[in-house]
Amino acid sequence: MAKKATAKAASGAGKKVAKKSGSSGGGRSKSSSRSSSSQHDPVDALIKLLQSPLVIDLLAVGATAALAAITETRSSRAQGAVGNNKTIKAAGKAAASAVGRRLATELDEIRAASKKASETRKTKAGAKA
Repeated sequence: MAKKATAKAASGAGKKVAKKSGSSGGGRSKSSSRSSSSQHDPVDALIKLLQSPLVIDLLAVGATAALAAITETRSSRAQGAVGNNKTIKAAGKAAASAVGRRLATELDEIRAASKKASETRKTKAGAKA
């Protein structure tokens, strides 16, 4: 109870959230207040997102593609090709396309796994009936 009173006193917005969660149910108010406080902390949400394996993998793929584009541009510069702006644009385009391909691959894998799981569920339901 002391934590709720402290949270209510700390911010005016906390009062509104506490009232909403308190009206939803007596026994659930403690868990609701904990989850609402974690939902309202965007810094923690951002840190959790950045620590996810998919985001780390996407950043690595993008960085690798950008580095490859920069290296390619630098090697062609000896032949008198492009300047800095074009190098940056090429690196950005390469990174974006690499991340896009990787995301498409991940989504295709998720769809395939979902389809396989739904087929498995259907066969199990058919076997029970």
